[in-house]
Amino acid sequence: QVQLVESGGGLVQAGGSLNLSCAASGLSFSYYAMAWFRQAPGKERECVATIDWTGGRTGGSTFYAESVKGRFTISRDNAKKVVDLHMSSLKPEDTAVYYCARRTYGSSVDPRSVRPETYDTWGQGTQVTVSS
Repeated sequence: QVQLVESGGGLVQAGGSLNLSCAASGLSFSYYAMAWFRQAPGKERECVATIDWTGGRTGGSTFYAESVKGRFTISRDNAKKVVDLHMSSLKPEDTAVYYCARRTYGSSVDPRSVRPETYDTWGQGTQVTVSS
């Protein structure tokens, strides 16, 4: 069964931290770019961070939305088929359902990486709520 399963969401106070994890099974993982998106009620799904197949070990291999730059860190372990999102200095506006996704084609990060339609496999999402 092809699936991505997110975990680690929850309720946290503003200024706190959370670690989200996404485990892949039944699908190719190592040579695909991966991403974390989020969607708040009434808003469009937004790309938070993407990472290339190397795990960001070469220059320009990760992308972060301006709203999370410096606070969130995306990482991956290809051997374990896991992609993580470490979130710190959380703000109430970070409240959303967070999804991980696998890029349909390609192993790198490019300008189209922020578009949801370029991903073909999605997890079920995990709720992150940041209280003020």
